[in-house]
Formats: sequence, C-alpha cells, structure tokens
Amino acid sequence: MESSSREITTNQQGVHEDLADIVNKYRRSEFKKPIAQHTKQTFDSVIDWLGSWQGDVIIDACCGVGESSIVLAQQNPNTKVIGIDKSAVRLDKYAHYKRQKDGDINNNVSVFQADLNDFWRLLAEHLKTAKWTVSKQCLFYPNPYPKKAQVQKRWHASPAFIALLGCSTNIEVRSNWLTYLHEFQQALSIYGVNSKIDQVSGVAITPFERKYTESGQSCWQLHTLADGEER
Repeated sequence: MESSSREITTNQQGVHEDLADIVNKYRRSEFKKPIAQHTKQTFDSVIDWLGSWQGDVIIDACCGVGESSIVLAQQNPNTKVIGIDKSAVRLDKYAHYKRQKDGDINNNVSVFQADLNDFWRLLAEHLKTAKWTVSKQCLFYPNPYPKKAQVQKRWHASPAFIALLGCSTNIEVRSNWLTYLHEFQQALSIYGVNSKIDQVSGVAITPFERKYTESGQSCWQLHTLADGEER
C-alpha cells in the first residue's frame, strides 16, 4: 500500500500576478548559462542510443523512477521513449519498475540523468538537422514549487521554457496543483499555443499519481491542442 500524500499548501492565490511579465522577459532574452559537461555527455549518450532511428520520439521530462516512461513505451510501441530526470536516486529505481511493468524486454525506452535546463537547449538545437522528430513531451508531476516566491523555479516561468517549446509543442502536463496547470496554460498562450485542462482518470502512471489519488486528491492534466482543435 502506498503511503498517503499531503495536499499542496501555498501562500499564492491563483495564477501568479507576475507570470506574464516573467514569461515575456525570458521570451525576449537569450539563455546564456553555460551547458554543464555532464548533461552534454548524457545528450551524446541519448544520440548514441537512438542510433539510426528516423521515427518519432517521446520525451518524458522529470520522469522520476521511469514508470511513466515504461507506460508511454508500451502505449507507443513504434516510438522511442526517452526519460530524463536529474535525480540519480530516483533513476536507480527504474530497473525495479521495468521488471514489474515490462515482462517482455521493451527496447524502445531508456532513461537518462540530465539537467533539463541544458538538455532542452541541446535537443532544440539538434532537432534542426535530426532525422527523427519529437512527437510529444510529457511532464508528469514536476516539482510545483508552490511558494509564491518560487514562481521562477516552475518550468513555464523559467528561461528553459522557450527551449522546451522549441523541441515540441505537443505537450501533456499533469499535476495535483491545478494552479500549476493554469499557469502553464497562460505561458503557452503567450507563445500562441492553445491547450485544455481536464481531470485525470484511469490507472495511475506514476508513483506520485498513485499516492495522490489514494489520498483522495484530484489530479489534473493539460493537453496542448493542434491548430483548429476545439477546447
């Protein structure tokens, strides 16, 4: 049985009042932070793993233990799935979840340790000449940093957001903090990307989602919309 999980507590009421200004500031500026060598090495390992692949790729960002990466790979057998997380401790549990959920060896998924701030920039640049395409990006239960003063630690209010969108605008985000998704939706709209938000239903795909639902919390998902698709 999974342990219970506390609900999000925050001193912020609704969407952060400075969000639009923050997003626009980063939209007009260049992210000049040097890319860490360890993430560059990881990115090279990702390219080596993909090899001669010329099809679709799904990025499972903030993949944690990689359970969601395995689920995505099972749901999309003709697609390569790449899980990325900065925590070696969480990624060390990937083999356990793979044994549990993947009785047959599934060669279309792998997980890697990297800083997504740097990984997204490397990926966006590489995609300009790559023979494969990122068909979707997933961010399932990233750290919401719910304190009002932490807004710029959230992906949609970070300088990495423009690189994230440069990799693919087909995005799914899940969270148990609805405000996080409302903020993500507003940030997307500044870039002209439409989206909708619904309540999550069905079988849990991450340990976090499982704990939240077993604790009686609602979980929410944001999907970006293709041009002409109705909300």
